[in-house]
Amino acid sequence: MYFLYVGIFGALGGMCRYAFNLWLSGGSFPYATLAVNLIGCFLLAFLMQFLAEKSRISLVILNGIGTGFIGAFTTFSAFSVDTIQLLQKGQFLLAMSYVLASLTGGLLMVKFGRVLSDTLLKRGANHVS
Repeated sequence: MYFLYVGIFGALGGMCRYAFNLWLSGGSFPYATLAVNLIGCFLLAFLMQFLAEKSRISLVILNGIGTGFIGAFTTFSAFSVDTIQLLQKGQFLLAMSYVLASLTGGLLMVKFGRVLSDTLLKRGANHVS
């Protein structure tokens, strides 16, 4: 059953990733990859902590969301390819800005997701169904 959930959520995550590519493509900076990776960092930190504590969603579905949806939505390989392409074009400052924004932004988004989840959990948020 786990594979089914990962597959279903993975398909949804992949479609959302593709939509972001269509929406934010163009130009020399990889905005779409940066956006999905930052959003994915937030979602993984927030949803996995909050839903695990406050919902009746089974662990199998929760792992399907984390591994399937967020795993398919975000992409380290596209980040790596985008960075190499910028370097090969001689856009060193843009490449380093992208790497710094991705790494720093990713860590900040994880922290923000955890803080928001902690805050909502401490307030005694209602069960999410």
